[in-house]
Amino acid sequence: MNATLLKSAGIAAVLAIGTSGCSNLTPGENAGVFGALTGVAVGVPLAAAGVDPSIGIPITLGAAALAATTAYIVAKHQADEEQRRIAEARARLYMAKLEKQQQEDEAEARRAAQASATKPKPVAKKPRYIAVETEKGSDYKGKTAVMIYDTQSEKLVGNDVYDLKSTPKAGTVSKYDSVQAQYVGAGT
Repeated sequence: MNATLLKSAGIAAVLAIGTSGCSNLTPGENAGVFGALTGVAVGVPLAAAGVDPSIGIPITLGAAALAATTAYIVAKHQADEEQRRIAEARARLYMAKLEKQQQEDEAEARRAAQASATKPKPVAKKPRYIAVETEKGSDYKGKTAVMIYDTQSEKLVGNDVYDLKSTPKAGTVSKYDSVQAQYVGAGT
């Protein structure tokens, strides 16, 4: 194995672990940190592997820009009691609405199947995680603040509020830390 590649991977791992506590940075600071780290993590191995700079540099810049943009769009804060209460109430409201809709869809599918003697269509499954809007904090710079709700355990996932630069379309699935959640807005 190439020693330079091994050293580069080790440095990138140390930097990633070292910045994992950067949850209190502003969105701009997050963008700078994660853009730079991604640039190093992509560029150093490419250079060590002998990739032509005319190819490696644009790839490195693109990866850094993508990481910086993603980090800027989502900033993370700790929730207060009011934010938790609002998020839980809205998640439960959404789940009740979804349950009612699924029951109606199942009944309609059974009626349609009986009328045509065909197998009923499968009803859409509920998502495991949903991103539900909550109240924005005073220091939030984004347009929307969301918390993640686990539909199976019926609890909020952690105590993090994600400050989103723009409001996603309802139904959009995005990654929040290690969880992919479907955006449901205020649950109405």
